[in-house]
Amino acid sequence: MRKKNLLAAALLAAAGLTLSACSTGAEDKKSESGFEISAEPKTKAATVLDDPFTKPDLVLTDTRGKSFDLRKETKGKPTLVYFGYTHCPDVCPLTMSNLATARKALPKADQERLQVVFVTTDPERDTSAELAKWLPSAGDASFIGLTGDFADIQAGARSMGIGIEAPTKDKNGDVVSMHGAQVVAFSPETDEGYALYGEDTSVDEWTKDLPKLVKGAKP
Repeated sequence: MRKKNLLAAALLAAAGLTLSACSTGAEDKKSESGFEISAEPKTKAATVLDDPFTKPDLVLTDTRGKSFDLRKETKGKPTLVYFGYTHCPDVCPLTMSNLATARKALPKADQERLQVVFVTTDPERDTSAELAKWLPSAGDASFIGLTGDFADIQAGARSMGIGIEAPTKDKNGDVVSMHGAQVVAFSPETDEGYALYGEDTSVDEWTKDLPKLVKGAKP
């Protein structure tokens, strides 16, 4: 089977794109992390990786104000990880809403198994309390919201080829968080991130793929 060697940035967007607020902006992984990703040509919603990502070694704070070890707490569970922020005007709430809608189509047992993890890229404003208030309205009360030290969050995102930058103020004085908008799916069988989804993934595409992701199968 013919395969292509793709940079992380080329999986979902052209290499070298400047990050923008709530839009796809994966980093050029070769330049930032020193290695390439091998993947089959993307023909569906997902890009399936030949060499999956290792789950980030992230210990952050959840919506209850308690320590949350990402590797430990999601071990052996189908897990979707997304980096975004609650003040995002479009892509972040749409992504959470689409996932929430698709999750409801799963059998009850699979709904309970699926872990959707939202990691803030704007931890100064996105406190545990803010995430606890936002996630049920933007997505689902079952979604896990995490906040913590920005440097730790940024390093975790970069380990998966997702670029995020420290929040800044625009010319109007509004705080803007620049981040890539990919969802990374981790297998319950291997705990490795083996599929990437872009911001344009529809409810129908999520509904079709979630049953496979819950089993750790290729979408």
